[in-house]
Amino acid sequence: MSNFQPINPTPFLKSLIGKSIIVRLKWNKTQYKGILISIDNYMNLQLDQTYEIISDDINTTKEELIGEIFIRCNNVLFIREYKEIEQQNQQTDSKPIENDDNNNNNGNINEEENVEDEKVTNNEDIEIDKE
Repeated sequence: MSNFQPINPTPFLKSLIGKSIIVRLKWNKTQYKGILISIDNYMNLQLDQTYEIISDDINTTKEELIGEIFIRCNNVLFIREYKEIEQQNQQTDSKPIENDDNNNNNGNINEEENVEDEKVTNNEDIEIDKE
C-alpha cells in the first residue's frame, strides 16, 4: 500500500507567489510560463512576464511573450514550479567540452593517443598469434 497523503493546494500555491511557474490548460496543449503574482480563494491566477507556449500535433512548439495575464481557475489542468536550473542543464549538456590552457582534456582522449594505443594492442596480439 502507498502512503499517499493529500495536500491542501492553497498553501502550495501561496508558496509559489513570486516564483516562475508553468500552468497548463485543460482544453489544448497550451501552457503559460510566468511569474505568479497573486491567487484568490477560487484559485484564479495572475501571472506577469508570461510566455504562451503552444504545442502542435507535429511536435513543434511556439513561444511568445504576452506579458501580464489572468487565468480563470476552471481552465487549469495543472500548475508546477518552473526551475531554471533544469533548462540550464539541458543547454550545458548539448555543449561540447573544450580543452583548457593546461592541456587538461577533461577525460577526453585525443584521437592520436587512441590510435597509438590500438597499434600497441595490435602488435601484442600479432606476437601472441605467432607463438
